[in-house]
Amino acid sequence: MPEAPDIPTAWRHLLERTPGTRQGDPLVIEATHAQPKLRGLYPWPSHGTLKFLRSAPSSAGNHDDLPFIVSGGPPYKVYTSGYTTLLGEVTTPEEAAALVVAHLPGDRDSPALDE
Repeated sequence: MPEAPDIPTAWRHLLERTPGTRQGDPLVIEATHAQPKLRGLYPWPSHGTLKFLRSAPSSAGNHDDLPFIVSGGPPYKVYTSGYTTLLGEVTTPEEAAALVVAHLPGDRDSPALDE
């Protein structure tokens, strides 16, 4: 399955549920897309989660170091990268998106994280 080449295309494929592309929980997709900081990251739905990458996936690495959402709730769980720490359990996708935003690292090399 081909991946979207850039962040705007990835979001468009998710929101439009483009056939042949990765799909995720539509409620979580809409709630995270509503957050400007998350809209600037590459959405990566996989195995019941929605992860956020700093750029489109490549063989050079995905920079998978950001918090992510475990879908299928409620509750919706938000973890740090690698399931290292449970940041919280919330009842709505909007709360989950806000929790991810609240735990994004400040990163001067990634303008999307500083909006």
